[in-house]
Amino acid sequence: MIFDSFSAFIDMGGHGLYVWSAYTITLVVFTYNIVRPLLMRRELIKVQKRILLQAHIEEQAQALDKGRAL
Repeated sequence: MIFDSFSAFIDMGGHGLYVWSAYTITLVVFTYNIVRPLLMRRELIKVQKRILLQAHIEEQAQALDKGRAL
């Protein structure tokens, strides 16, 4: 399609509201589908690090307790 002006391009022959809202919704959904898993992965890594650190601290405490018991 060739448009005479930028405003004609935005208007899209009277269908601009529908066309641009469809593009906007699609862009929002695609962005969400890309960003959300990345954020969830980052949070999962934080939680796993915290769990491993806690397990390491507990191992150290148990090792100290065994050393004192001997």
